[in-house]
Amino acid sequence: MMHKMTKWSFRNKAAIGLLVVMALVMGVISYFRLPMEFLPSADNPQVVIAAMGQGSDAGTMEKQVTNPLEEAVMFVKGKTSVFSTTGDGYSQIIVHYDSKTDMKEAKAEIETAIAAVKLPAGVMKPFVVQQNTSMIPIGWMMLSYEAGLSQTEKEKKLESVLASLKNIEGAGQIVVTGRSHSTVTVKPDAKKLEAAGVPVQALLGVLQGRGVSVSLGEKNIEGTLANVNVVDTVSGKEMLESLPVVPGIKLADVAEVEIGASQDSISRMNGKEAVMITIAKSGEANAVKVGNGIKEKMEQLNAEHDGIELTLPLSTSESITHSVNSMMREVLLGALFATIVILLFMRNFKATIVTIVSIPLSLGITLYLLQVSGVSLNIITLGGVAVAVGRLVDDSIVVIENIYRRLQREAFSIKLITDATKEVASAITSSTIVTVAVFLPMGLLRGSLQDFLLPFALTVTYSLLASLLVALTVVPLLSAVLLRGTKEAAHTGSPRFSAFIAWNLKHKWLPLVLSVVLLAGSVGAYVAMPKGALDSSSAENVSVELHYAGDTPSSEVRSAGEKLESYMLNHASVEWVMMSLGNSADSAQYGQVGSPTLVSYIIDLKEGVDAEVFMEDVRNQKPEYAKADLQANAVDLMMGGGSSTIYVDVTGDHLDQLAETAAKLQQEIASITGVLKVESNLEEQKTVYTYHLKPEKASGEQVAMQLHSLLNPTPIGAIQVDGEETGVLLLPVASPGSRTELNALTVMTDEGPQPIGSVAELTKSEQPSLYYHKDGKPYLRVTASVDPKQLSVIGADITKAVTALALPDGVKASVGGASADQMDDFADLGFTALISIGLVYLIMVLTFKTLRAPLAIMISLPLAAIGAITGLLVSGITPDFTSMFGALMLIGIVVTNAIVLIDRVKQNEATMTVRDALIEAATTRMRPIVMTALATISAMLPLVFGNHESGSIVSQSLAIVVIGGLTAATLLTLIIVPCVYELLFFRKSRRQRRDVHREGVAEAAAASEI
Repeated sequence: MMHKMTKWSFRNKAAIGLLVVMALVMGVISYFRLPMEFLPSADNPQVVIAAMGQGSDAGTMEKQVTNPLEEAVMFVKGKTSVFSTTGDGYSQIIVHYDSKTDMKEAKAEIETAIAAVKLPAGVMKPFVVQQNTSMIPIGWMMLSYEAGLSQTEKEKKLESVLASLKNIEGAGQIVVTGRSHSTVTVKPDAKKLEAAGVPVQALLGVLQGRGVSVSLGEKNIEGTLANVNVVDTVSGKEMLESLPVVPGIKLADVAEVEIGASQDSISRMNGKEAVMITIAKSGEANAVKVGNGIKEKMEQLNAEHDGIELTLPLSTSESITHSVNSMMREVLLGALFATIVILLFMRNFKATIVTIVSIPLSLGITLYLLQVSGVSLNIITLGGVAVAVGRLVDDSIVVIENIYRRLQREAFSIKLITDATKEVASAITSSTIVTVAVFLPMGLLRGSLQDFLLPFALTVTYSLLASLLVALTVVPLLSAVLLRGTKEAAHTGSPRFSAFIAWNLKHKWLPLVLSVVLLAGSVGAYVAMPKGALDSSSAENVSVELHYAGDTPSSEVRSAGEKLESYMLNHASVEWVMMSLGNSADSAQYGQVGSPTLVSYIIDLKEGVDAEVFMEDVRNQKPEYAKADLQANAVDLMMGGGSSTIYVDVTGDHLDQLAETAAKLQQEIASITGVLKVESNLEEQKTVYTYHLKPEKASGEQVAMQLHSLLNPTPIGAIQVDGEETGVLLLPVASPGSRTELNALTVMTDEGPQPIGSVAELTKSEQPSLYYHKDGKPYLRVTASVDPKQLSVIGADITKAVTALALPDGVKASVGGASADQMDDFADLGFTALISIGLVYLIMVLTFKTLRAPLAIMISLPLAAIGAITGLLVSGITPDFTSMFGALMLIGIVVTNAIVLIDRVKQNEATMTVRDALIEAATTRMRPIVMTALATISAMLPLVFGNHESGSIVSQSLAIVVIGGLTAATLLTLIIVPCVYELLFFRKSRRQRRDVHREGVAEAAAASEI
């Protein structure tokens, strides 16, 4: 059927020529029109709820915020699990969903569910966030101010900058951290208050009823209709100080008023305080265009505004451009290497030109189809092109080699070209469809894995189907034009190779036993090999976290943070350091809340620096920060942090049982080789003092309000400062430093002012500074940091330790983290591989109309495993997710050669015995099989030696698996497949050989009689 396309192309030469030009032009246009992204758009299957309650301790936040919010979302559709973390002043709930859930609907359902939850007055409205890869920031911009600017001027300039950035075409969410706000503080003087007989609570009402603007309606005044208003504006420090607290006592008499600035969070760039502005793009915008727009706007703002300086230390649009360009360079290098291979084998320049025309044509058609499908140009789709480029010439090689071989023996004619194409049309069609069938089941994978791999599968599918179309139409036409009059010595197969195949067929047991031994050894070696996390040595950015206990004073945390910042800034490997500390409302609206005692850094490394060495240097600083946890991980700003941590979640109803189980687990895990560090969230304790009121002596609500204003900054209103409304904070009047001072605090009761110690009992306890819930129940997490190269081995050891541990009734322990994620990904790919193998077999049965011949082809799959594992062992590269992905790709690539071989065998069987058919097919098809394999291998070489992009599924380990597997499969296919084929048709072959022998004996007898 497919050969009819060849005949059609000869009847419509002009149309084919026009279509070729159109394909090339549309490809170029599509390349410039396709939106450039780093990654395809993919929803993260989770919704984050973030709530902030400044001043509230972790226990209060858990009871009053986390618990009611968890109850509200516990029965939403599609939910798989709910995790929450509650700390001082914040609560974060993460709802995980299954892969089938529509995440936009899920977010809307969560928003509706929590809208009905009533939260305490001091807690701001929770933010609901659903992340998508399109929300990855495009630029991290730093804004610094010149000395001398007032706080009001700083805020005006920041607002002006933000307004301008929002106007950038395609700009999406903008997060600001490190911004400061003008604040008026009122610091009570305890002695003056006592001398004047004024309770501190009286200061709370100093601005009550002030700052109003009320319209009294219209009145006829002096014959004219006019509006009458009342305006009460408190403007400036002097006016505030003059306000009466009680009759005869002004605010200035009992308190000190100051105008200053306050910060919720701190951002620093290279050791200097700055405001960090993180800018993302809107959903459908082109990342590179938005990135360029940010740069242009930054230059414009720097020119227009005095007193500020904007810098852009990090722009992912540059990374995207670099990634796309480097991947395209690898594609072109791969095409060049494939061309050299063809030229060396063909030794004919015209035949090489005919063959390689399929590369630009197939790429042009692929780019156009990607644009039509709404797929962006990213490292995943370009990775698909890089993988397919060697395979793009395979169909053309088989066609041109067959035409060329026939031309060396027969006179040129159009019929010869169409017949030569027809001979291989079935083989190349089935081999291409088989390869496509391997990639398409990737669409069946779950969640974000599907979002990443489906564009890859579509790219490979489009390019391979385009190459088949070109091989059946354009290649024969070009052959008719360029190969007319070709005079070359006839190519004959190697007699030695023919004799070698014949010997193997006579002694099948030897090659078959050897291949089984090699396969068993390879599988054993693979099982014993540790499966690693993705290699981090080439990472450009590193994430460092310095985490102190919740009871550490903020000044101590900041001081230590600046000390570590200074160390990293002076490190020879570092380009720049960003530091952030604390929570802010701006960050919370995007779900970014965390411990207020956590200092986070992003470090950009100089080119060529080994990230693993730098991270080890940072970890070695741990003794300098004895009270803190110090972590350093490679981070891809487009993909998120790399992880080599394994955790065990212990769930149950009783915290004491959980604590006991977690302690045992820590001991067991700590003894496992390769575990670098073990910790539990139970270790994060904080001292809590609790007043237990005597109900007959005081009211809890009144006492709580009074103590809150005594011990915490309290907002009491707002005044006008430099024309801007500015909040007024009443600073705490008391700063108790001991239990005695806590008991001595004075509160108003029905019997007058009394020390709190007389109306309440003060108790001291140690409570967690962080509360963790899993599906509404408390859980403890034991976390193990492990050697990333030994991830699978250590993960298995930890799982064994957990399984062997005797757990109390009602307590469960489950292993998660990097090793579990790795196992899930490997399992998903394994399932996909099984589906792919089933589809391959089905297609070949349909092609050859028999069950046995395809089995001989399928034997090439385990043969490929020998080469793939050997490649990993020789290169010393640890198997990871991308190498498993390479193994999946091999299924489609290696069967191609076996199909071409068996297709020739089936054609030969019409006139030859099975054995002769096998020997002739192996000898004749050796050249195209070796050529296609070498072309694919050569196209993969740039991926082995190139600097592959982090975050890409196309990496060095993938290329090594494909090259090793294809090399072994090609060599063994020519030897083992004929042996297996003859075994499958053993009776027929033996009968034919017996008949041939009898005929030979009869002919010899007849000859002797003559």
